[in-house]
Amino acid sequence: MAPSAASGGISLPSGFAVFTTFPDLLFIFEFVFGGLVWILIASSHVPIPLIQGWVMFTSVFCFIATTLLLFLYLIGAHGSRTSWITLVFSFVVTLLYVVHAVFSLIRWKSS
Repeated sequence: MAPSAASGGISLPSGFAVFTTFPDLLFIFEFVFGGLVWILIASSHVPIPLIQGWVMFTSVFCFIATTLLLFLYLIGAHGSRTSWITLVFSFVVTLLYVVHAVFSLIRWKSS
């Protein structure tokens, strides 16, 4: 048995095996849809550019962080151990989108 299996830990894939597991496969969809969000944001015209800037910042941050995490998983930098980095990344992204939603609702209510 592998050491991680004997100790009861979960072994994470690395290399191209990342593309065969469901949670890690979602990185591909995040990558593709992140690029599409950039296109939609850049081609839209909004009356208050500050809100568009926040959405673009969030989108760019998510795209770069997803690309970095995918690259780290591909090269096996996680050492086949579960990592809190993905959880922290998900929390930060959720926080960014919630802040955007709150500010959008405030702007919508004031108009």
